Amino acid sequence: MRGFLDYVGGNSVLHKLNPMTKLVIAFALCASCFITESHYAVIGVIALNLFLALTAGVFRRSLAMLAALIKLSVLLFVVQIFFVRDGNIILNFPFGIYITDTGLSFSSLFALRLTAATMPLAMMLSITKISDISNALVIYLRIPYKYTFVLTTAIRFIPLFADEMAGIVNAQMSRGVDFDTGNFFRKIGLILPLCAPLLITSVRKSESAAISAELRGFNLRERNNGYKRYSFGLSDAAAIICCISITSIAFII
Repeated sequence: MRGFLDYVGGNSVLHKLNPMTKLVIAFALCASCFITESHYAVIGVIALNLFLALTAGVFRRSLAMLAALIKLSVLLFVVQIFFVRDGNIILNFPFGIYITDTGLSFSSLFALRLTAATMPLAMMLSITKISDISNALVIYLRIPYKYTFVLTTAIRFIPLFADEMAGIVNAQMSRGVDFDTGNFFRKIGLILPLCAPLLITSVRKSESAAISAELRGFNLRERNNGYKRYSFGLSDAAAIICCISITSIAFII
């Protein structure tokens, strides 16, 4: 998760957009995936995500994210397809297991939506500083700073916890624990006990962060204390118009 959430600087059009505009783009693309019932429209959203990533200079990261999401989506597709019992049977297996045309359509659309709805948020986090997101939420949406601080802190802690988990796994491997086993259930059994040291480390880091915030006058901050202001330009207006158009098309298709 570290590579997917790290900020990548740049001078692209997307980088220069208002943080709120970037969030609107991300949520509009996500909403379009769930509004439309067309598989091709959802695939089009995925293609649009890749195009935006290419213009923003994070194409390789988006491809890595797409590959990871495809693996998860395939797993969910295989599980989901056997639970939908409506429709005409197209494949029949022993023990009363079968696949229907409705189940195939629903499961494939479910997997595509999962992939297409996750990519825009990850991409916008890659090209937007966490502090800018926090300030924009406070200034424009009037969300109390404490809530935005919790959100942005949680996002910042994800790569830290991933690094901690990787360190714990490496320490166990140096002691002879084999995590390369092909048995999925055995691998889960080896990883679950590692959650305890990760939880202890997380609590310690959270306590240190809380003390640091308290010493910096966290409770005294108000909405007008932000030092940075964000303006809306023609590119922001054009981006919002495109988002409205995409969402409207999703209702039609």
